[in-house]
Amino acid sequence: MGIVTPFPQPRQPGQVGFERVELTRILDLYGRMVAAGHWRDYAIDLGRDAAVFSAFRRAAERPEFRIEKRPSLRNKQGMWALVGEAGAIVKRGHDLGPVLAPVERRLMKLVEE
Repeated sequence: MGIVTPFPQPRQPGQVGFERVELTRILDLYGRMVAAGHWRDYAIDLGRDAAVFSAFRRAAERPEFRIEKRPSLRNKQGMWALVGEAGAIVKRGHDLGPVLAPVERRLMKLVEE
């Protein structure tokens, strides 16, 4: 017989992941974007170099935005990056809040008095 691997596996050494506060902030934004009708699906990819949260308009398309956490860039350009659908970096920074600002601006609506 084969080797039985227990599920779930413990986090691999050297794997990058989101902390609870970071993931809460990202999922809060995701929930508001779903409620506004902009996004419908998401994916999380945890790798050795980066942790990536991808948000999709439809599941069959490329992600509209990717929120990437790359700790190797912490002392250079900042470990957080907001990547657009075409693959261009929209915003990069050391803190998550300012990096998410361009997406949060899409939720603002002008209210007429």
